[in-house]
Amino acid sequence: MISILSSFFNHLTLFKKNHSGLLRAILISCAIGVLSWVFTPSAVALTQIKLFDVSYKDCPEELAKGAVTSGATQKANCFLVIGKAENGSNKTVYDADIFGRIYDAGNDSVMQNRTRLGLIPEVPPGISDFEFRISVPANQPLPLQLKQFKAAGFSGQVRR
Repeated sequence: MISILSSFFNHLTLFKKNHSGLLRAILISCAIGVLSWVFTPSAVALTQIKLFDVSYKDCPEELAKGAVTSGATQKANCFLVIGKAENGSNKTVYDADIFGRIYDAGNDSVMQNRTRLGLIPEVPPGISDFEFRISVPANQPLPLQLKQFKAAGFSGQVRR
């Protein structure tokens, strides 16, 4: 038994002398693997936010001034879209993009080819209020119809 152990340690010593670079590489790889498990940052996952009680109201006078539309000389009406946001996760959600469709009284799209309408910078867990400003060409008949509103954001802040 002693001769077997002695032979094993002799072979191990020879292996270490002949392959010290290989052993060093293996040890460094293992250390990096273990450290990456220990120090991995939490994932920044996309979180869905339910939007409800969505409506709109005229902008206050100070917000209505300087409304810009794509036609630059076209008159526009300013509205605040308001509602409630429900964050069902237990983490604050950041930079939640708001998606939806807005139609005029004649079922014509107010924002053609555009479903991303705004942003909620921070949505805490639970239910909170949100609002964002939109400009609608003055020639589109009212009332507006707000449909298919939802939001999605991140569980960690995203660099901009």
